[in-house]
Amino acid sequence: MDVQEQIKQTIQDNPVVIFMKGTPEFPQCGFSMRTAEALKACNVEFAHVDILANPEVRASLPGYSHWPTFPQVFINGELIGGCDITLELFQKGELQKMVQEAVKDKT
Repeated sequence: MDVQEQIKQTIQDNPVVIFMKGTPEFPQCGFSMRTAEALKACNVEFAHVDILANPEVRASLPGYSHWPTFPQVFINGELIGGCDITLELFQKGELQKMVQEAVKDKT
């Protein structure tokens, strides 16, 4: 499976996924840390991909998503955005609804 297919499969298989530097438990940048914390605060399970451990994904994801920076959050297969957008949605209470719906739809 090529990297583009791997990215597509990860996004399709997980209702909520974050492509980030590090892991939610050990983030490797402040933007990834804040974004993962917002997702954790929504109290739903979410998948993650450590782009530092997956250099091919790191190189290919911006071309796939048409978004140049990390982290990148996908909900129900759709790119939501990076840190600023995710935190804004969280502060408005919209992220919580989005992830709850996504997880509910998958069960």
